[in-house]
Amino acid sequence: MATINPLGKDIIKVETDWCGRTLSLEVGRVGFRTTASVIARYGDTVVLGTAMVGSEPLQGMDYFPLSIDYEERFYAAGKISGSRFIKREGRPSDDAILIGRLIDRPIRPLWPKGYRHEVQGVATVLSMDPAFRPDMVAMLAMSAAFMLTGAPFDGPVAGVRVGMVDGKLTAFAPAEELENGKLDLVVAGTGDAIMMVEAGANEVTEEEVAEALEFAHKALQPAIALQQELLKKIPVTKQEYVLSLPDEAVQKEVDAWVDGKLGEKVRVAYPERNELVNALRTEMHAAFSEKLGEDEFKAVRSHYDEAFQTAVHKDVRAGIIKDNIRPDGRKFDEVRTLSSEVGILPRAHGSSLFTRGVTQAMNIVTLAPLSYSQMLDTMERNDTQKRYMHHYNAPGYTVGEVRRLGSPGRREIGHSYLAERAITAVLPSEEEFPYAIRSVTEIMSQNGSTSMAATCSSCLALMDAGVPLKSPVSGIAMGLIMDNGKPHILSDIADAEDFAGDMDFKVTGTPKGITALQMDMKVHGLAPEILKAALMQGKEGRAFILKHMLETIPGPRKDMSPYAPRVESIKINPDKIREVIGKGGETIQKITAETDTDIDIKDDGTIMIASPDKAKIEAAKQWIQTITAEPEVGKIYKDVPVVSVMDFGAFVQIMPGKDGLVHVSEMSEDRVEKPSDVVKEGDRVTVKLVAIDDRGRLQLSMKAAARELNS
Repeated sequence: MATINPLGKDIIKVETDWCGRTLSLEVGRVGFRTTASVIARYGDTVVLGTAMVGSEPLQGMDYFPLSIDYEERFYAAGKISGSRFIKREGRPSDDAILIGRLIDRPIRPLWPKGYRHEVQGVATVLSMDPAFRPDMVAMLAMSAAFMLTGAPFDGPVAGVRVGMVDGKLTAFAPAEELENGKLDLVVAGTGDAIMMVEAGANEVTEEEVAEALEFAHKALQPAIALQQELLKKIPVTKQEYVLSLPDEAVQKEVDAWVDGKLGEKVRVAYPERNELVNALRTEMHAAFSEKLGEDEFKAVRSHYDEAFQTAVHKDVRAGIIKDNIRPDGRKFDEVRTLSSEVGILPRAHGSSLFTRGVTQAMNIVTLAPLSYSQMLDTMERNDTQKRYMHHYNAPGYTVGEVRRLGSPGRREIGHSYLAERAITAVLPSEEEFPYAIRSVTEIMSQNGSTSMAATCSSCLALMDAGVPLKSPVSGIAMGLIMDNGKPHILSDIADAEDFAGDMDFKVTGTPKGITALQMDMKVHGLAPEILKAALMQGKEGRAFILKHMLETIPGPRKDMSPYAPRVESIKINPDKIREVIGKGGETIQKITAETDTDIDIKDDGTIMIASPDKAKIEAAKQWIQTITAEPEVGKIYKDVPVVSVMDFGAFVQIMPGKDGLVHVSEMSEDRVEKPSDVVKEGDRVTVKLVAIDDRGRLQLSMKAAARELNS
């Protein structure tokens, strides 16, 4: 039976071919009381995008109250949560938070400045095709829903995830190709320009990234066109609204007051520049409080603060565009003063302090056996492990503010992920370095691009910990000021340039290429050629910063901290795992207790043994090798027990569970009448394994062992 719309409206559906699959957008089937709702279907992936827009602007707001959430549903993937106690979806996973940010970033700049109506977008995954990630379908559903609200959203936007399969760029590449391939790139944009870029890469060159940007922007055009087709079929009532813009009269007053007080007078290095600007703001408060009266000024102070900030931003842009000089007097490609240290915390396994201008990051690395890896339980990933974990903390004191401490927010999780992604490509394999690695960045001071400081400090601390990185990684934040189509690209942007600029672009990499990329536009998109120019200038900045880092520590230390656990691995036949574990875990528990080690066993037969004491590792290793060893023809087994004596010979246990027969004729060079004349049960003897017959029976010889040892 067909679904009936209770509002008496038609169910409208449009569809097109997109990158080899059918993409459809449907309106009117569900979500009858939302401002707008759209079901986006791509292959077997189905996402519901709902948009709610407040009818009245919120009073007293000095920012746009937009929230976008991405809701995972385990049923979408045919799963029940692997948690033993909680089966209902609860707090969003880090993956869900990151995807929510991913959708938000290209959409937020397309709303007019001063719009203060509350806007909420929710993308709920109802069905998930495991062939590809559902995040780009969710972005499409949200964009289409916002287009249908009648609110002043200047879309549509769409996104596409691009991988590199066998050297060829591929949209909606399979998940395993993205995870193990050279490139995992997300590009979101409008019909004319790119709005947002995010990537993880395995040392991809700037030229390859630029080519991928152009490929992705072309690939997302059918999704843009489909939204425009949907909009033509649905009558949308435009919302009436009033923008909360700075009072023009107040702006003119403030502009006149600051005239001659900014410019060269505040073009000094941070933090002195910040102090001068703050002092000027305080002076402005006093001047207008005296002019208007204290009570009247108190009521409108926020308007004057906003006008003052606008004047500062205009001054920053004017200095760059007209004078070719930045707020702190630097050249466009100049990096702030750098300093760094390693080994600053005596008990940490690895530590560093990286300072760039007034931005400072401390990083602490902790090593542990692989059994300490993080278990991931999300809609897309179930019972998988994450071996490298980067965490980022930035309390209020880092920006000179009083803030309540709490759990990490979306910004902290996003910065954690970017710095983690920057390093992942150069980590050694588990076989080369069998450790779980936790890297924690404690931001000490902020003045622009703390995520790139986190990247540099984590690389330094990892090398201090002796983690054998394939190559060192550095990162830089780039900015952009556009003037009548002319780009002014800035290296290593600070706060003032970030707030006044048109782009925030972070790139990390090694001398060979890029490992991570994050690019957000504050204007309505940029052409790929401008982004390519920013990539090339960023490459020079990364090299400059990396040169400084390598002067602090030229490479990973050969020796780890004495406080770090030692982990060694051995490989056994997977069929022998049950023998190592023993009945009810009895054997493995005995080994760990008596050798004081941590032991982790993988299904492929890899066994990790951890302890700060190498002698204890060797003892556990020898024990396991004894249990799992296979008999070797020609090998001599010394001091092994006689387990039984028969009329025709004696059975000797050469290793646990492996008994062989010493025939009476193989007991001595002299003739032996009765085996019991030579050995008795419990004696310890030396034997040689001379043969294994076709039934797996072991043939041992005391005579051959003695002959070989005496020769």
